[in-house]
Amino acid sequence: MKVLAFAASNSKNSINKQLATYAANLVENAEVEILDINDYEMPIFSEDREKKLGQPEQAQAFYKKLGEADAIIISFAEHNGSYTAAYKNLFDWTSRIDMKVFQSKSMLMLATSPGPGGANSVLTTASGSAPYFAANVKASISIPSFYDNFDVETGKLTNPELIDKLITATTLL
Repeated sequence: MKVLAFAASNSKNSINKQLATYAANLVENAEVEILDINDYEMPIFSEDREKKLGQPEQAQAFYKKLGEADAIIISFAEHNGSYTAAYKNLFDWTSRIDMKVFQSKSMLMLATSPGPGGANSVLTTASGSAPYFAANVKASISIPSFYDNFDVETGKLTNPELIDKLITATTLL
């Protein structure tokens, strides 16, 4: 199985990228590819830009990567209760190629933040809207208080309850 994982964040030190990487590596017998959405940066989407640029190469490449995967893991950073501008822009451009952005792939949706909310607001939004874009969401998990529950040195969750929850979710992919 080929698992594609990424953080819906453009931070170079993204805790969500750390979480997505950890989760992807829990999937047994999987070939894992970790994306960095910085590699798909484009001008801010607008209909005027779309008329001028068409479908940018970066959006086409991202859509192709999604299509090549058997399963997708996304970990969402939360900016003011919503998606990061970087992810939303990439998603907007990609959805203009095909509204079925996620191409019926099995998905695990995650989110984390340093605080106790665990970016649950954006995760709820993402999980609720994903089926409209042909996502087969198998599970969604919010990891609260990232630095209290994740060992950055080892790159692993430390909270046994959250570890079990995440392992169970990865078996659904």
